[in-house]
Amino acid sequence: MKIAIIDYGSGNIRSVQFALDRVGVQSVLSNDFIEIEKADKVILPGVGEASSAMTQLKDHGLNELIPSLTQPILGICLGMQLMCECTEEGDTDCMGIFPIKVEEFKTDLKIPQIGWNNISKLKTRLFNNLDENEYVYFVHSYFVPLSNYTIAQTTYHESFSAAIRKDNFYACQFHPEKSSEAGLQILKNFINL
Repeated sequence: MKIAIIDYGSGNIRSVQFALDRVGVQSVLSNDFIEIEKADKVILPGVGEASSAMTQLKDHGLNELIPSLTQPILGICLGMQLMCECTEEGDTDCMGIFPIKVEEFKTDLKIPQIGWNNISKLKTRLFNNLDENEYVYFVHSYFVPLSNYTIAQTTYHESFSAAIRKDNFYACQFHPEKSSEAGLQILKNFINL
């Protein structure tokens, strides 16, 4: 089993790799097209700001490669948002895998949302062996609205997508690599898709 973590200059890449190590799966950090295309599974992590992250993806040609991949792919946090059509963050055009606009929280609640929140209405094998209302760790100021692609949801001021899926593309707003045993189970489930 070969797992490629896409390395495009975004933060948090090593913590994803360490989490995979904890579940006994070796991975490689790469922005090499051939290595990514040959991987059994691909992870697109992301921490930071959308427009600069999209610039990094474009600089490496990854914005064209990622939507063309056919193996299971998991976007994490900003990686999820970059898979959408566009985001209000910097009025940025993204990869358009999901035809959804990422929105900014408009609330008096503390932004960014940082901390543990429960997820519900869990769908797909990505959430095998998890309880409804399991707690996972979020850090974000923008969110993906609920849609037909939603496979898990949560609420912070309003309900939104905690995870989405389209074909071989899976994505979660929360950080499985920082979500204790529940997060490790999600990573195991992704590996076993």
